[in-house]
Amino acid sequence: MPGSPSLTFPEQLEAKRLLTAALADGPAHAYLFHGPPGVGKRLAAREFAAEIIGEPERVLRGAHPDVYQVAALGEMIRIDAIRELRRDLHMRPFEAERRVYLIFDADELNEDAADALLKDLEEPPPYAVIVLVADDLGPIAETVRSRCQLVPFRRLSERAIRAQVDARAGARAEAERIALARVAAGRLDRLERLLDERSVARRTALLEVARGVYADPAFEPGEAASRIVTAARERGVEAREREEAAVEGLDLPARDADQRVRRAARGAEREELLDALEALSAWYRDLVAVAVGADGVVVHADRLDELRADASRERLAGATEAAEAARETWRQLEEFNLTPSLAFEALFVKLQRGLAV
Repeated sequence: MPGSPSLTFPEQLEAKRLLTAALADGPAHAYLFHGPPGVGKRLAAREFAAEIIGEPERVLRGAHPDVYQVAALGEMIRIDAIRELRRDLHMRPFEAERRVYLIFDADELNEDAADALLKDLEEPPPYAVIVLVADDLGPIAETVRSRCQLVPFRRLSERAIRAQVDARAGARAEAERIALARVAAGRLDRLERLLDERSVARRTALLEVARGVYADPAFEPGEAASRIVTAARERGVEAREREEAAVEGLDLPARDADQRVRRAARGAEREELLDALEALSAWYRDLVAVAVGADGVVVHADRLDELRADASRERLAGATEAAEAARETWRQLEEFNLTPSLAFEALFVKLQRGLAV
């Protein structure tokens, strides 16, 4: 491995320490990068592979024959994808001294695929390094986890996100940049979305709903739920269109291309619903913060005038309960197969009652 390691992904000091040591001493046969989405795990995996191979430019643009990548196409990574990887695994390196196998979405390996991968995690060829990347450790079998070196990733600091905001949106007002950094909540992928004008419009509409719960006498929970679900579907359509454009230049079977497009659309729609619940919870926490004089910690800093107009001691208890109710709906939607429109309508009924003054 020529030169000193150049791991440029942001923050993640523990991950950088572990990977730098691995590059200095010689990599182990298998790693499992785990942590929240949007914090740099995929970039870290590619940079790690680039350092192992020794040709960063080619690896990072996906053009090196000794780096093999797998990701979920539909709902999961199926055994056929792992069988193809295993066939490739026993081919010696084409150009480099090692071969690196990147398995993204490793928490979506189905049981058969995980079982098929086990043997090669136990006894890989000496030239192979396998890197699994997962948002959630929970679904990954203990037998898989125990055969990998764990590399943890955390949400990024507000400072790190703010640096990205200033670099990309430095012309925006200070309060808006603060809000972007805080609403992103430590995730670069979320910041990317927030900078899109369509997401700006969706956020504006969502905060209108958040205020309407207590400020609009004509507020209808069912109509509010419908607005949020419609916005999520719009984002799903946008994701579908982007993915369709992305797969056009790839040599994928029609079935694989369709699964990839469907997965992108479903994932974006679901994430928009969860993001909406986080933003709602943050709005009601902001009401509490302003009511007790802690203006400097509000998430929606660009809406401080509205928050000051709405916050009151009389609304304090209701806002606290509203923030927790939104978080609880987030937990339920994440864990269970709820119907989004019904889940949001039930939430808004509860919020409307609790925030009545």
